[in-house]
Amino acid sequence: MGDPTIPDYEFIAYIDESGDPGLKRVRPVDEAGSTEWLVISAVLVRRYRDDETKAWVTNLNNAVGRTHNHVIHFKDLDEDQKLTMCHEIAKLPVRIFCVASNKKNMRGYTNEKAASVSTKQWFYNWIVRILIERVTDFCLRFAEDEGLQRRHVKFVFSQTGGHSYSQTAAYHDLIKRQARGKTIYLNKWSPRWEVMSFHLVENYPHYQRAGLQLADVAASAFYQAVDNLDTGPCRCDYAEALSPRVAHDAGHDKRDYGLVLQPTRYWEANLSADQERIFRFYGYKFKKKW
Repeated sequence: MGDPTIPDYEFIAYIDESGDPGLKRVRPVDEAGSTEWLVISAVLVRRYRDDETKAWVTNLNNAVGRTHNHVIHFKDLDEDQKLTMCHEIAKLPVRIFCVASNKKNMRGYTNEKAASVSTKQWFYNWIVRILIERVTDFCLRFAEDEGLQRRHVKFVFSQTGGHSYSQTAAYHDLIKRQARGKTIYLNKWSPRWEVMSFHLVENYPHYQRAGLQLADVAASAFYQAVDNLDTGPCRCDYAEALSPRVAHDAGHDKRDYGLVLQPTRYWEANLSADQERIFRFYGYKFKKKW
């Protein structure tokens, strides 16, 4: 029998990232430093479809001519394969969420309050929190609209060197308690505690879960849309191709929901025109510069 303290769940959010959370030195402000962007994406799957994800990955590899491959690594695909794969994922019954943080304004910043509860990875956890806010809002709204008895969401992270996922799970529990007690800091958005559980946070190597490979595609596609330092000129067509599956809010707006741009005062992020393009595609409006 299962543990009665662990709630049954209806959704699984597979989470992966592209870029890194380093803030001490940030390119292009610093000639050598961490990535300009940290992009974290979630691919949300209904639980009853989770067993199908392995077949989805097989079909995706077949669609791009990689018939002997069983694992997807977006970075290993050529340009045509990447675009085809994104178009194929856009046909799947999933929802995609993405938070793209431009870190130039965070260079050298430390948050002593956040660091006191989440140690060195407070910035990573903060970006994950923004993702969780949107994912849990979608899950609760969908469950209520459909009259579902199960409504919790399990969060499954792709293991990346340098992260402590026990800290991430502890932070997950902290923001749930804060949200439930209405004491959460910066509460314009608040995680929907009704669908969250400390027990429903897991992590695995990328190759062990097909859903994490879908999240790798999403994170990488949006990263290549905004990055012009590591992956060449911004390439928006991959992330644009995912549009049919990018989540929208109750008002059918994908801006600041399926795709979130940080900093909050995004028009002050000093993005180049090519970096702005993907955000404009998803509904952002940038103030004209004098």
